[in-house]
Amino acid sequence: MAPVRSEARLGLLLLSALSLLSARLVGAAQDPGTAIPAESRPCVDCHAFEFMQRALQDLKKTAYSLDTRKLFKASLQTA
Repeated sequence: MAPVRSEARLGLLLLSALSLLSARLVGAAQDPGTAIPAESRPCVDCHAFEFMQRALQDLKKTAYSLDTRKLFKASLQTA
């Protein structure tokens, strides 16, 4: 179970780093002094929530495949 936890932690760390980098890139792309009207801006909370949902699904799929692979190896060793 420890490898799954360490991979989950690594995945969360990677997602955090990517989100920080993307936030900085988006902020750097805008000219200083220009404001985007609130009506044309996407809902930041909604996009962040969707992003984190997809990331969580990816982590669950990875954990499931690792568990399946572990069970398969265990069944081969007992056979």
